[in-house]
Amino acid sequence: MSTIQTILKKNGFFRKELFSGDLKVYSPINGSEMASINQHSRAEAEGTVLKSKEAFDKWRNVPAPVRGELVRLLGEELRAEKESLGQLVTIECGKVLSEGLGEVQEMIDICDFAVGLSRQLYGLTIASERPGHHMREVWHPLGPVGVITAFNFPVAVWSWNAALAIVCGNPVIWKPSEKTPLTALACDRIFKRAIEKFEKAGHSAPEGLLQVLIGGRDIGEVIVEHKAVALVSATGSTRMGSVVAENVAARMGRSLLELGGNNAMIVTPKADLELAIRAITFGAVGTAGQRCTSLRRLIIHDSIKDDVIEKLVQVYMSLKIGDPLSHNTLIGPLIDEGAFNDMQDAIKAADVQGGGVVCGGMQVKGVKGGYYVEPTIIEMPRQSSIVRQETFAPILYVMTYSDLNEAIEIQNDVPQGLSSCIFTNDIREAELFLSASGSDCGIANVNIGPSGAEIGGAFGGEKETGGGRESGSDSWKAYMRRQTQTVNYSRSLPLAQGVKFDF
Repeated sequence: MSTIQTILKKNGFFRKELFSGDLKVYSPINGSEMASINQHSRAEAEGTVLKSKEAFDKWRNVPAPVRGELVRLLGEELRAEKESLGQLVTIECGKVLSEGLGEVQEMIDICDFAVGLSRQLYGLTIASERPGHHMREVWHPLGPVGVITAFNFPVAVWSWNAALAIVCGNPVIWKPSEKTPLTALACDRIFKRAIEKFEKAGHSAPEGLLQVLIGGRDIGEVIVEHKAVALVSATGSTRMGSVVAENVAARMGRSLLELGGNNAMIVTPKADLELAIRAITFGAVGTAGQRCTSLRRLIIHDSIKDDVIEKLVQVYMSLKIGDPLSHNTLIGPLIDEGAFNDMQDAIKAADVQGGGVVCGGMQVKGVKGGYYVEPTIIEMPRQSSIVRQETFAPILYVMTYSDLNEAIEIQNDVPQGLSSCIFTNDIREAELFLSASGSDCGIANVNIGPSGAEIGGAFGGEKETGGGRESGSDSWKAYMRRQTQTVNYSRSLPLAQGVKFDF
């Protein structure tokens, strides 16, 4: 039995189950076919939405701390399955094993966050201008939540949404990427085990609290267009997000969008360069450059450019590229041939637009069926059209600046606005970068790279990144409806603003 087959078996998959459908699933590690699974029809998807609506009618009346208990049990199940699920993430999307395990840890962390949140869905008490009245603001469950996820974080992004949605009183419908459906099916099994323990403890969970839909664009369209789906949380390309936003808005629904990122780092002469080099390397090559927060643009002061590039090339040449299941591998494969072709097209476009490849760019031979590439550094004379475009690959464009305001302007002059960072030991430079006239991104860091956000803070970005916020802080409010309540406990009926209406 191969390593991949062993990992599949550890996650509850058996041969007959895996080869009975029409959706072929390949491992980016070696291009081998791992499964062919059944896809849902539009009719089945519509039935799933209706079942979710029925589940909502029951789940919204369960006390929030009890809902939190289910998520606590989910977190415990994830702890028990961390190694096997992390391995499954690695073989299905290609990220190195430490990142696969880290993704599962992120799921555990958001469950812990959501459990505490289940006792903190706070509203407000508001002073009324009318005597004998009080006002308050209350948050109620919203309704079924549709979650559409991408291949690069096949389970963590779902958990950000699901853990919060469930404690907020909402069922979840999950459509994973067609490239990574097995991790979703594994999570569905883990969730069902949590429900079994929840019910053994004397609680009740309605059928349809979590449902997984396997399929392509047509299944996503059902989630996006169905009026019973109160919120659609979609992660993917800007092009996809604009279609989702338009269709959800057309039916007056809500959307939460996490779309493209074109993240930059500014390195000033006052930076700790050793620290910066480490952050640049992980930010640019982690997950083979396939994170939405990957570092894509490096904006260096012209006085230190040559020194930084020389050090970066030395580090790049030492990075081990290969089997992501190997513990000393730092860069695994691209997801598929399409991603490889996009990378090659971007390198060619950069050359046409005046760029020069400093290192990398070649395909690494020796692994049949997998698309392993050398991480690439390209010097650019300016921020041309290819630099302004997000390419999901380990390409780092390097540009220079002479004045910090110029660097901030370069950073902000792209359509996307997800993550950003500056490396400096000068407090004035750091505070300018964090000010209202500094970074225009949803995430702004000082002396830390753009990638690897913690769940405690709200995650998301501005402009074409979509404006959505997931995970920590007060992101839970996206999964609830706000209601302003006024109670008159007097024996008169004064009107607001002093309006008189006597009859």
